[in-house]
Amino acid sequence: MSTYRLVMSCPDGVGIVAAVSQFIASHGGWIMEANHHSDLETGRFFMRHVIKAESLPFKAAEFATLFAPIAEQYQLDWRLVDTAKKHKVMLMASKEAHCLVDILSRWHAEELDCEIVGVISNHADLQSLVEWYGIPYHYVPVNSKDKAPSFAQVNELIEASKADTIVLARYMQIIPPNLCEQYRHRIINIHHSFLPSFIGAKPYHQASLRGVKLIGATCHYVTEELDAGPIIEQDVIRVSHADSVKEMVRRGKDIEKIVLSRGLRYHLEDRVIVQGNKTVVF
Repeated sequence: MSTYRLVMSCPDGVGIVAAVSQFIASHGGWIMEANHHSDLETGRFFMRHVIKAESLPFKAAEFATLFAPIAEQYQLDWRLVDTAKKHKVMLMASKEAHCLVDILSRWHAEELDCEIVGVISNHADLQSLVEWYGIPYHYVPVNSKDKAPSFAQVNELIEASKADTIVLARYMQIIPPNLCEQYRHRIINIHHSFLPSFIGAKPYHQASLRGVKLIGATCHYVTEELDAGPIIEQDVIRVSHADSVKEMVRRGKDIEKIVLSRGLRYHLEDRVIVQGNKTVVF
């Protein structure tokens, strides 16, 4: 079923929900799902409506034109997404396969509503696995002494594919600042710790040295600051003094792939609204 997703934020106040709902109802629109949140600290209001597309007498472009006066009146920062158009996703990975395999498997089972346009990797290890799914594999090695040419090629591949979202499924290279800015809130990463704890390399080793009783994973948007972007999803699993680093890594992989797939699904379903360095996730 084709739907429109109306996602917005604005200064909080009286009458916002009523005005938007009345606009939709006045044109015979059928609201299938409605989500609202008031942030008392910032004074911002957040809303997400899913509308049955065939219930409206016009297409998305005319909706935008007719809705513009309400958007202006309430100072809405808004977007309308037509789910009939598939979201395009470019995956990036290195040697670790667990997160990539999980996403590909869920996509193959039609659990993720998107088009995967390719996989970019700085290693050739996962090529046969990816191509089994009929997905293009782009091997782009990265020279540690000069990474700029490699990331220029990465950007060319992303632009050529017209990808809407880039997912770092354990891609073990730092994305350069210019790409972080160019694709702001469009690059999703999985970090193998419960951020903000244990930023950077070898978080399981850091966790073991600290003697933690919980390890976790964090799905977040990528920013120029390493592992510090707006958080989309997190989860944890209990460990003990008896668990070696190797065991922590093994158990942590289960959490990493679940958290990344969850976060990607929220993003694809337009459930995530970024506010500063925080998110509202409906």
